[in-house]
Amino acid sequence: MSDQPNHANQQGNGGYERTDIGVGGVLYFLLGLLVAGIVVYFVVNGVYAFLQSRSEAEQTPLNPLVTNAPADTRHIERDYPRSTFPDPKLEEDERGQLNGIRLKEEQTLSTYDYVDKNAGTIRIPIDRAMDLIAQRGLPTRAQTASTEAPTQPKSEPEKKKGSKK
Repeated sequence: MSDQPNHANQQGNGGYERTDIGVGGVLYFLLGLLVAGIVVYFVVNGVYAFLQSRSEAEQTPLNPLVTNAPADTRHIERDYPRSTFPDPKLEEDERGQLNGIRLKEEQTLSTYDYVDKNAGTIRIPIDRAMDLIAQRGLPTRAQTASTEAPTQPKSEPEKKKGSKK
């Protein structure tokens, strides 16, 4: 046996060693890998089936007053609470309700509308109101002629009812 590699072409470059591994070894390895994958699939599937049956056996019984409860309470159908529970109901979609409130507030803050049409009171967008205040300034009261507060002479303290002074 020679230690020199056998090249695919006559120039001595661009080939592979044909003596190290055979095609049969690679095919047997891939076949073994496939068989091992299939065995692992069935073992894991069996473990999950066992755990599912054990979980169903250990489920706590429902309230006897609930008449039409589903068999598996971990996966409740979408319309189950709406169709069976009486009023008043708890919030079912907090995020949806909160998004609706936020959209309504955003519309209120960013649109023109009448507050009282008869009185002529309108609502303007908050950005426009800030621009108007920046241009005109805040309303202030007119200053009086004297800036000092008038001083009043101190009088004697009044006598309280029931005191001896």
